[in-house]
Amino acid sequence: MPQSATRQSNDTRRGRSLSHSRGSDRHLVRRLTQLYVGLVLYGASAALMVRAGLGLDPWDVLHQGVAERTGLSIGTVAIIAGAAVLLLWWPLRERPGLGTVSNVFLVGLSMDATLWLLPHPEALAYRIPLLVGGVVLNGAATGLYISARFGPGPRDGLMTGLHKVTGRSIRLARTAVEIVVLVVGILLGGSAGAGTVLYALAIGPLAQFFLRLFAVPGGAGGSHVVAGGGRQEARGGAPADRRR
Repeated sequence: MPQSATRQSNDTRRGRSLSHSRGSDRHLVRRLTQLYVGLVLYGASAALMVRAGLGLDPWDVLHQGVAERTGLSIGTVAIIAGAAVLLLWWPLRERPGLGTVSNVFLVGLSMDATLWLLPHPEALAYRIPLLVGGVVLNGAATGLYISARFGPGPRDGLMTGLHKVTGRSIRLARTAVEIVVLVVGILLGGSAGAGTVLYALAIGPLAQFFLRLFAVPGGAGGSHVVAGGGRQEARGGAPADRRR
């Protein structure tokens, strides 16, 4: 082969390698951005629901109940609870990812910061939009951080771990865990109500829509995740269920 042809072939290969590297870097930047924007918005969405005062999702009912009893902020309780749940991954042989560890800390911090900024509305005309906005924002945040594919939230991993160990469906494992969490939270003084029902009915379709909207090109198909900080089961970018 002539030397000029060899050089041209090598240049072509180097060009393809450089182009592939740049594409991978862009995807990584997008994934990291989606992860951290999603987690911050997740905490903010939970804060909107808290301020609405019309009912929270099951895990935040528990967090609020513990906060009422201990005097800690709800965000601090969420961080402690996330770390405690993460310890349960060890016997279940689940492996945390960057998104898992980030979820533990960032959602609670964002929740407390947003609560500090938000006023305390009294009129129902303000509280209902806060609730609806919180649920929709939660769905968007779920789509953002799950599509980033950096690992499930600690509570999500608990449910997938129980699924692997018991052989029960993720939907059944999630439902059983969240019923227990909800009951304990109510007994501790957490807020359950119309917002809890709205969240249960709306979060699945919302998360499915936003998972498709924020899907990162080139993602591995058939990934199995339950939404986090929240809890949503997704397969190949489309959820079959839902939150933390």
